[in-house]
Amino acid sequence: MSEAAETEGGAGTRRRGAALEAAILRAAADELTESGFAGLTMDKVAQRAGTNKNALYRRWPNRLALGIAAYRQLTTEVDRPDTGDLRGDMLELLRRANRHWSSPLGTILRELLAAAGGATELVARLPEQSADGMTADCLTILGRAVARGEAAPEALHPRVATVAMVLLRNEFVVRGVPSAPDDVLVDIIDEVYLPLIRGRG
Repeated sequence: MSEAAETEGGAGTRRRGAALEAAILRAAADELTESGFAGLTMDKVAQRAGTNKNALYRRWPNRLALGIAAYRQLTTEVDRPDTGDLRGDMLELLRRANRHWSSPLGTILRELLAAAGGATELVARLPEQSADGMTADCLTILGRAVARGEAAPEALHPRVATVAMVLLRNEFVVRGVPSAPDDVLVDIIDEVYLPLIRGRG
């Protein structure tokens, strides 16, 4: 079946371009949810999407690239914490990351990271692993604190803003666990992050 001749719902409606890509991504996301990355195959996704493998390979060179794209479909943008307090905002940001890492989606994320190995260009496509995304979140939260007078403008440095998230990631990597105890998160904020911010004035 050629891509141009593919139909949706048997109604004779041709699926091309964005419509076909969306159907493939939905199918891949469903496969990821049901079977994890280990169970994701191009054959299964093609069958579920009602297309052929060529349509997949024209868009994604392998199942890892497709898996990452499907994972992005499963993770939607969430509002950054805005509790009105820098400590509360950053602690909630860490808690959300901690919950996600130990969730079913977090399991898929860890599988994708393991499969990607040192392929940094693929890892960077994962929302939680994007340095730009993490930096933007942390700088926004810190920027609000500066505007409220909780922190000095000198604190608005990317490495300063992201240190709490980097330390949480380090917990996952060094300890090899899917989540960190809440008291570790509190320590990161109270013993490292906030003193660093206050010292930048």
